[in-house]
Amino acid sequence: MSATTLPVAGEAPPDRPRRLRQRRSPADLLFRGGVRTAGILVLLVMTMVGVFLAYRAMLALRKAGPAFLTTQTWEPDSGDFGIAAVLTGTVLIAAVAISVAVPLATGTALYISEFAPRRLRRTLISLVDLMAAVPSVVYGLWGAFLLQGQVIGLSRWISTWFGWIPPLRVPGADPGDPLSPAAAYTSSTFIAGLVVGLMITPIVCSVMREVFAQAPVGEREGAYALGATRWGMIRSVVLPFGRGGMIGGTMLGLGRALGETIAVYMIISPVFAIQPHLLANGANSVSALIALRYGDASAVGISALMAAGLALFTLTLVVNFIASSIIARSRSGAASDA
Repeated sequence: MSATTLPVAGEAPPDRPRRLRQRRSPADLLFRGGVRTAGILVLLVMTMVGVFLAYRAMLALRKAGPAFLTTQTWEPDSGDFGIAAVLTGTVLIAAVAISVAVPLATGTALYISEFAPRRLRRTLISLVDLMAAVPSVVYGLWGAFLLQGQVIGLSRWISTWFGWIPPLRVPGADPGDPLSPAAAYTSSTFIAGLVVGLMITPIVCSVMREVFAQAPVGEREGAYALGATRWGMIRSVVLPFGRGGMIGGTMLGLGRALGETIAVYMIISPVFAIQPHLLANGANSVSALIALRYGDASAVGISALMAAGLALFTLTLVVNFIASSIIARSRSGAASDA
């Protein structure tokens, strides 16, 4: 048995751990309750959207079965429909958009935060934020009536020199023939992705710029003190510190690219077959399909469109969950090594 030590008369009692109680003010309690309520409401709304889409899509999913994910045609009234073509087109358009937007947004954000003069910096920030607020239909009109005609030459050049890469080949077109019809290069996945990429660039740039501007001044000065150039400081301090924000901005732009409707609908020539050739005429996406067929769809057609929307909703959630896990592993500032 262990003997219990008793305090000797005249000596202070032994130290014992005490529980610390924090008194929260009414403002703190109100803020905490409001934030918690907002988070619960967001989750509730997302759950309701998923349940609604699943309920409305039940008729089509029962009729199509697992073939809904592998069928390319879209004929709901005859029972032959699926999202293989439109889902592939959605991913390809979003991939082209991200490939265009991320380098452009990164360079613009670095210039604004690190190189631009202070007076010019305010103007550039205002312009980028203003471009982010432009409606997508404006980008669609610009892309359909101005950009598309100017990009045909670029598409022809890419297919001429890089046509040995299967996605960049244009079947049925002779890139070496200057009289080859330009229609083979219009309304393509490349043009739609280029327009969507330019549309999401301001959003991605705004997020990156805010993160780059938060890089610690002490680490910047430490890099300079160790003899780093400006690019060396950016590479060793700013970019590692802003890695999480760069990923978050990219995923935010990707989410909008996956769900973009009007701009894509105004440019593409809808085809219900998997179109792996990025520069060739013909493309499709889930959101453009819904906008195209919703007005004249039957009951089965509406259910099929709801099923397509459910697939897009699920894809967006998966992308966001993957992005959240990546951001959690690369928090801003965790890898700066100045």
